[in-house]
Amino acid sequence: MEPSEAVALQPTTQGDYKVFNRIVDWITSERMQILNITDRVNELVRKSGVRDGIIHLQSLHTTTALLITEWQDALVQDVKLFLEQLVARDAAWRHNDPNFSDCERQNADSHLRGMLVGQTLCLQVRNATVLLGTWQKILFAEFDGPRNRSLAVQISGV
Repeated sequence: MEPSEAVALQPTTQGDYKVFNRIVDWITSERMQILNITDRVNELVRKSGVRDGIIHLQSLHTTTALLITEWQDALVQDVKLFLEQLVARDAAWRHNDPNFSDCERQNADSHLRGMLVGQTLCLQVRNATVLLGTWQKILFAEFDGPRNRSLAVQISGV
C-alpha cells in the first residue's frame, strides 16, 4: 500500500456521530409521474446537521420507485415511455384477474415497474449535501397514482 492510499483510508474523526430520521409525505397527481426530489432531500441533509456520511432513501410503497438520472423533460418522457413499453398495463397479469387476486386497483403493471426500478437509494453525504454527478438528480417515480405517498429518509454520519 502506498502512503497516499493509507491517508485516504483514515476514518473521519470530526464531531459526534448522528442519525437523523424523517418521513416525507406528498400527494401525486398522475397515474405515472416522476418527481425531482433532489432539493427536498438536500434540505433534509442540511437540517440533519450531518456534514459527512450516508443518506438512505426508502419508498414505503410497492408501486413507486427511486432513481437517479438527469432531470430533463425529454428524458423524463422517455423513461415513462420505456417503462410503459417494458411493462404493458393491459397485459393478462394474474394480479389484475379476480380469479387469482382480490386486488381491485388493476395495478400489476405498477408493481412490476416498481420492482424493476427499485424502492431504495443509498448515497454519500459530503459537505452537508448529497454527492451527485453534474447532471444527476434524485427522482421519485409514481406508478399507481394519484395517491398519498411516503418516503423514509435516514441520514447518518458526522
